[in-house]
Amino acid sequence: MATVRSKRWFRFTWQALLFIAVLFAVHLYVTRNAVTGPAPPFAGRLLDGEPVSLQQFRGRPLLVHFWASWCGICRLEQSSIAALARDHQVVTIAMQSGGAVSVKNYLHKHKLHIPVLLDQNGVLARRYGVRGVPTSFVVDGNGVIRFVEVGYTTGLGLRLRLWWAGLTR
Repeated sequence: MATVRSKRWFRFTWQALLFIAVLFAVHLYVTRNAVTGPAPPFAGRLLDGEPVSLQQFRGRPLLVHFWASWCGICRLEQSSIAALARDHQVVTIAMQSGGAVSVKNYLHKHKLHIPVLLDQNGVLARRYGVRGVPTSFVVDGNGVIRFVEVGYTTGLGLRLRLWWAGLTR
């Protein structure tokens, strides 16, 4: 009886390790083009007209979140991003989602209050190595990218990454 249990436990452990290895490999693959190290600078005006640049966020962690209005997965995590924006420094970048009026209408329709920088032609996305949305970069207070996530990420997961980035100085 004990050998059957130990064989099951052994098999379960190997399956769990294999699953974790596959998840890690997939993460490496989807983030292979994403920039690491110092965050590429950006500057512009948010949809509300407020000037914004990477430099103004020094000293505290920042979430740089790329999304698109046509992206279904982005819609799933928008409420988490909006909640994060109330408590943390967040800049969202709307990729190829139309002009300012289109994005403002989208935000109004979905009752979203998030800081948005337009990237109609994908210039910022290319600078950050973004190949798909949603993509989130957690930047520490020194301007260094600490985490890159592609695809759906939970609000709790992003909060923990921002907290961890705040510990590194």
